[in-house]
Amino acid sequence: MKQVTKLMIDEFKIKELGYDFMGFHLNKNDMATFHHLIIPNREGGPYARWNGAILNGETSHPYLHLIESIDYDKFCYITSEMIDMNIKGYLDPENLQHINDILCQFEEEQGDRRGKGGKHLIKEEYKKRFLN
Repeated sequence: MKQVTKLMIDEFKIKELGYDFMGFHLNKNDMATFHHLIIPNREGGPYARWNGAILNGETSHPYLHLIESIDYDKFCYITSEMIDMNIKGYLDPENLQHINDILCQFEEEQGDRRGKGGKHLIKEEYKKRFLN
């Protein structure tokens, strides 16, 4: 785990709260990952606090990238809310509610969508969040 990830987990009290920047449960056995917010990893974005959010590597992180590939506007909205919390220095319940609202909207619009193998793209574990 990168040092900045560990520092952000501590600073944002992720372990104490039990959820990540998108409101997904993040327990001690879950994989916490660094998500590049402003300059993507694929464009050489740095692993720096100002450029990151801590996400659950099994749920919120892959889900966010799925949203990015299907509905870029919703991805940008969620990203904006996470940037706001990064600037504030804490996970704000109001931002988390906005993120949950947009996720619920995405799920309502895309809930029946299936991948090439016929499985639903939105996995059941993606719907299990702190606010749900």
